[in-house]
Amino acid sequence: MKLYGDQNPAPNPRRVRIFLAEKNIEVEHERVSLREGAHKTPEFLEKNSLGQIPVLELDDGSYISESVSICRYLEETHPQPPLFGRDAKDKALIDMWCRRIELRLMIPIANIWRHTHPLTAALLVQYKDFGESNRPRIDEFYLWLNGELESRDFIAGDDYSIADIVALTAIDFGRMIGVDIPESCTVVWAWHARVSARPSAQA
Repeated sequence: MKLYGDQNPAPNPRRVRIFLAEKNIEVEHERVSLREGAHKTPEFLEKNSLGQIPVLELDDGSYISESVSICRYLEETHPQPPLFGRDAKDKALIDMWCRRIELRLMIPIANIWRHTHPLTAALLVQYKDFGESNRPRIDEFYLWLNGELESRDFIAGDDYSIADIVALTAIDFGRMIGVDIPESCTVVWAWHARVSARPSAQA
């Protein structure tokens, strides 16, 4: 297998790197520089016609894209430790939390990145008022998440899972572009410290 992606802090490639580290799976990595536009070259578009990373090349020459889909494949081929849940309930709850994080946190962070950040200004038309309108939504989500995490150690329950990986990569990317966890959300900060201390978080 070969993983095509970029280095930190791009959140989607980082999800897969963390997942691989948690599973102790070694694969060949090939960097596809986003800044240099390597993901839009004809050669790369043959691997993923949407021109997005990460992409996992399998030994039979086929390709899987979308970070969580790649992780699902790796879960099936390397089931231990289970990061998508142990039974039907666990799996449903983890899926629920992945969707919550992506829809209510990652998308608003991405909107701020795309529509307010100087690095994206040259790449697309920015609507800065729309971008800034996402900040209150993110603060509201963090306040809600703070209450949810009071009763457990990890996002979807008592065990570390892909939901924690999705959340960590979204939050760290947000912090990099100036969207931080509110100081009052002490439970979220404590969760962030726990998952950031795992060796896989440095992947």
